[in-house]
Amino acid sequence: MTTLPPVDGPEGPSLPPPADIADSYVEVAQRASRLLAETMRRWSRRGMAFPSEELQVAKAFMDVSARLLANPYRLAQTQMAMMRDHVHLWQQSMLKTMGMPFHAVATPGPGDPRFADQAWEENFLFDFIKQSYLITARHLQGTVARAAGLDAASQRQVQSRTEQYVAALSPTNFALTNPEVLRATFYSNGRNLINGLRELLKDLEHGAGEVRLPKAGGGTFHLGKDITATPGKVVFENELLQLIQYLPTTAEQHRRPLLIVPPWINKYYVFDLRESNSFVRWATDQGLTTFVISWASADEKLTHRSFDDYLSDGLLAAIDAVEMATGEQEIHLLGYCLGGTLLMATLAWMAARGDTRAASATFLASIIDFSDAGEVRTLAERNLPVGVDEKLRADLESPLATDTFRIPHANELLWSFVINSYLLGRGSFPADLLYWSADATRVPVALHRFVLENLVEANRLVQPGGLSLAGSAIDIGRVKIPCYFLSTIEDRISPWQSSYLAARVLGGQVRFVLGGAGHVTGLVNPPAANRHGYWINTALPESADDFLSGATRHPGSWWTDWQQWLLAQAGDSARVPARTPGDGQLEVIEEAPGRYAAALARPPGPGQAARNGP
Repeated sequence: MTTLPPVDGPEGPSLPPPADIADSYVEVAQRASRLLAETMRRWSRRGMAFPSEELQVAKAFMDVSARLLANPYRLAQTQMAMMRDHVHLWQQSMLKTMGMPFHAVATPGPGDPRFADQAWEENFLFDFIKQSYLITARHLQGTVARAAGLDAASQRQVQSRTEQYVAALSPTNFALTNPEVLRATFYSNGRNLINGLRELLKDLEHGAGEVRLPKAGGGTFHLGKDITATPGKVVFENELLQLIQYLPTTAEQHRRPLLIVPPWINKYYVFDLRESNSFVRWATDQGLTTFVISWASADEKLTHRSFDDYLSDGLLAAIDAVEMATGEQEIHLLGYCLGGTLLMATLAWMAARGDTRAASATFLASIIDFSDAGEVRTLAERNLPVGVDEKLRADLESPLATDTFRIPHANELLWSFVINSYLLGRGSFPADLLYWSADATRVPVALHRFVLENLVEANRLVQPGGLSLAGSAIDIGRVKIPCYFLSTIEDRISPWQSSYLAARVLGGQVRFVLGGAGHVTGLVNPPAANRHGYWINTALPESADDFLSGATRHPGSWWTDWQQWLLAQAGDSARVPARTPGDGQLEVIEEAPGRYAAALARPPGPGQAARNGP
């Protein structure tokens, strides 16, 4: 059984000098006082703000309370069920302490990294705390989910806030109930907590009174060096995008090139983080001529740019450029998240126009059917007050950009940062995904409004003829090229069941793969890591649950499964000499990652012609 660390002698470990402790407390007190005074001055200058969002949330929870109290019998049943589980936990815990056979009453979900420390399993006290938390969380979330009579928007909002509340109260987030923090505190004589408090104050000062996830991990990462370091060149640009072509790493390449379409709300380099987990580096090593779109961060000149523009001057322009760079008229396309949304709309437009340049399409955690849009819908409803256009014109930063990837993945991207920085005192948490998630682009108002009204709210993308884009009515059922879908089982931004429903609408060959982990961590899954695994069912039954019940789990990464699927497509055995950026009709503009990937990048003005434009 794992126990707390042993004492280093009859009187325990030696304490740090009293003068050092006093100096630390004085420093903390002085910085906290300055921070509090500055915060009060800033709020006095602003005046009183009307907390409309907080009132909306409060109203939703009052509605839930009213609905629950309206049926006291059911509420009592819920309370009794939770009590029975806690009594059962106590019984099983007693059996465990006596060395008798026992079983767990509650276990963490697959891949939950919070309880990876062995003490959560082996130590009686920590195992009891863990299971007690999981039991309470399960019943609390279940009670909220079963509250009858709420409108759909309130139900989603309450469930989302409850999940955030439950995540915040995890025992891993508190020093006294986290075995790793307790060990660090013991062996460092509490210096980890003092260092963590310094880090917290530093981040509060840097964020003007708010804790913000730091970009670049406090200077740990640098674009083009630590991340986005795969050698490549920008070979095309216009107002909306730069197109990066990566240098070959093999003597020959597959004839059909690959174009990657990232979401427009974050930078492209989730596909090119460190060398060990870079998808574009891996794809290039497999002999693929790899291109990726780097979306521009909008300024005031681009507020009018719409979804139509991102289709025509965005993805279609990139396809034209890939054709010019390689001379190939058949291209593999891959979209992630909202990039997959744009890709599907573009494929439907191409089908309506008879454009056959798409050889295959891959959709990674893509939102196509918005009937169950997960956290995207909740965030959209929270960020649609009267005057949203004026607000967005003021800062041009889409609420979906700043919150979408953080809130649903609080345990991955927020609380892991809090534990490492503030409880373990390790300083800025050097996570490449944390860096990327904080590096949002700014979104044109017209594009943001179109997505919220036509996709999130009206769900018109899956309706035959529901949308007319760039002069053509579209129907995704007419998309008949081979398609590969990768969804992840813990994804709450793009729930895999919704992606599955969209996959069954298409008219061609479809392979649906269910990966492990979440929206981001399930994507960044290099084969060398050998983690998460994935489920495959060659049949596509009507129900998503039937798909999973009949699926076979495979270890490792979906990357290799995707590669085998891609190369199995007709015509992909052909090889050509390796293509170097600049060899085709497009000249090299600059080194990757390019100006648009920089945090303060600005696209050329409306009167400035596209570089290397067709």
